[in-house]
Amino acid sequence: MKLRIALMNVHGLVRGENLEIGRDADNGGQTRYVYDLAMHLSKHPKVKSVHIFTRLIDDPEVSKCYSIPKERINSKLEIHRIPFAGKKYQPKEYLWDFLDDFVSGTIAHMKKNEILPDWIHSHYGDAGYAAVELSKILNIPFCHTGHSLGLHKKIKLLEKGQCEEELEKKFNFKKRIDAEELVLENSEFIITSTHQEIQSYEQYKNHQQAKFQIIPPGINIDKFEPYYCHKDENENSKRHHWVGEKIEKFLSNPHKPVIVAISRPDRHKNLRTLIEVYGKNKELQSLANLVIFAGIRQDINEMPDKEKSVLTEILLLMDKYDLYGKLAIPKKHDVENEIATIYSYCAEKKGVFASLTLYENFGLTIIEAASSGLPVVATKFGGPSEIIPNCSNGILVNPLNADEISSALIKTLTNNDIWRNHSENGISNVRKIYNWESHVETYLKRICENLKASSSKNYDATGIPIQLRLKQNIEKLIVCDIDGTLLHPETNNPGLEKLLFQLNKRPKNVAFALASGRNLTKTIEFLKEYDVPTPDIVISSVGTEIYYPYQDSFHLDKKWHKFIGGRWKRNEIYKALSSIKWLKLQADLGSQNIYKISYDYIKEDFNLTEIKDALGDIYHLVNIIASQDQFLDIIPRRASKGNSVKYVCRKWNIPKKSTYTAGDSGNDSDMFMPLVKSIIVKNHSKELIPLLHLQNNYASKGIAAEGVLEGLRHYKVL
Repeated sequence: MKLRIALMNVHGLVRGENLEIGRDADNGGQTRYVYDLAMHLSKHPKVKSVHIFTRLIDDPEVSKCYSIPKERINSKLEIHRIPFAGKKYQPKEYLWDFLDDFVSGTIAHMKKNEILPDWIHSHYGDAGYAAVELSKILNIPFCHTGHSLGLHKKIKLLEKGQCEEELEKKFNFKKRIDAEELVLENSEFIITSTHQEIQSYEQYKNHQQAKFQIIPPGINIDKFEPYYCHKDENENSKRHHWVGEKIEKFLSNPHKPVIVAISRPDRHKNLRTLIEVYGKNKELQSLANLVIFAGIRQDINEMPDKEKSVLTEILLLMDKYDLYGKLAIPKKHDVENEIATIYSYCAEKKGVFASLTLYENFGLTIIEAASSGLPVVATKFGGPSEIIPNCSNGILVNPLNADEISSALIKTLTNNDIWRNHSENGISNVRKIYNWESHVETYLKRICENLKASSSKNYDATGIPIQLRLKQNIEKLIVCDIDGTLLHPETNNPGLEKLLFQLNKRPKNVAFALASGRNLTKTIEFLKEYDVPTPDIVISSVGTEIYYPYQDSFHLDKKWHKFIGGRWKRNEIYKALSSIKWLKLQADLGSQNIYKISYDYIKEDFNLTEIKDALGDIYHLVNIIASQDQFLDIIPRRASKGNSVKYVCRKWNIPKKSTYTAGDSGNDSDMFMPLVKSIIVKNHSKELIPLLHLQNNYASKGIAAEGVLEGLRHYKVL
């Protein structure tokens, strides 16, 4: 079977020609990687189609090509642009509040264009959030590449003394980190470039639930060819002339070797340290010129504040150390056509590439420079600590140690043997280790292994037999738990009769669902005993099953059932937990099913660590739900009441902001999710106390059904 792959890259500035790498802080190596991966996948015989999903932007400040809904790159590769968050080009931090719109738009676009992917690959935390949602709704597994991590960035900025509140306003760290936690929990695997990158995930709560695959990216070795090889002498001569003009107009002695840095104007890239090292060292100044390509600019005053700040600092440092005639800061460069020429130009001058980023996830520019034959002095923190030993093409340094940096630069510039060895090793080893053919082969192998192991099936746009009203324009959805929420026998079920009366005469555009720990049989008993209006949806057994009324029975949503079963190992889980003496398997066989193992326990005995240790490597396959200090349900990690509600909303196009959930205990807690309007009844268990004051959660004064009706009236639903 040939694979259909969807790549999610939310931000927007991706196109078929002349990628705008370096336009701003949001357009760097990630954009290059996504496009190159898509292109090389589309050339592979085992791939049927590749679709890049991104944001549609209709803004005179950027190219009109970003407003085209569908761009065909070749017979197997297309870019699809989804309109959301307005028309203007926006920084990625602005988009977090609109990602649900991206998900809805993507699903609608897939249906309209009959795009049925077998696999989703998300890039960066925002696309990771979207992939989690799409995976649950469409029953399609996904993998993820982080590119950079919110938690790591936040910790580094806090260590520098920045205010947490201001950082939150600027970067939306909470939403980003929450999304990254979701990705770790739900993805089939995380792709990293190095072992070092895996370590950067260890600070996340869900680190142990994730699987990692190390697949180093490739580069276009035809473009980044050795500096002494030129296929088109005329074109090469022209480009060298353009690059030379941009650089040499700044320099008094343009014949000297060049120390070059290429990065976005971002403080994390640590350009300040490089300039200070050069500015304070007269020997370095006599040996080489310094050239910094810091993104693309026209008028610094019109740039975003963080980029303006970095570029202003560079100019002030040039003045402070009187580097006029020694430091070149070109205003722009053609990333698509000139980066390779810049490396080649600098290598011909026996120069050095400097990458002093405080922490580098991978280091794509390092292997590009190496492939061109340009030796490297690079940060020892992150990916370069594996690239440099693999390629033997440079020297690793502490990016904040001026002595180490200056010593490494001088050694490379003055010792011909060192320069030549690093140059030749880089050219040779990059071609062996960091090529796209190897990357794509490994990538496809990992996908096929996961598809074979998972029972997930492709999305079926035809749907299943169901009440016609759900196919119509349902605008609101009410979801209620049963026991403790609708029923409270100890107080004679206050308000139940009134609530059922209101539900029975609800408007046609309001759907009603039950979400219970009960199985379907016991749920039907409840419907009959209390004369409950037939619900449009039944979510039973703590979200492991979804049913729809069909004629005189209920029809199982087989797509959901198959999806949550991917990699579920019931017998292994049951056997592993049988060693825990304080867990007592519930005697009622109705409380168990193929995807649900239910136990009773005594509050004082509960020990989550013991459960984790017993499950070992299969811990990441399960969702552990404890409620009321006495019940424990073990279900597939993809299943829960909340995930079921998300799936239902997406499948039937019901907005989350028009969904109303009511519950009383821990197994209801993930129904109280962002955007959804929730009701926590007065008789709630203690697990819900932390949720009482969250936005969109209504804490009722009434008990059970009385409290539900109170909440629905508060929200003006009934």
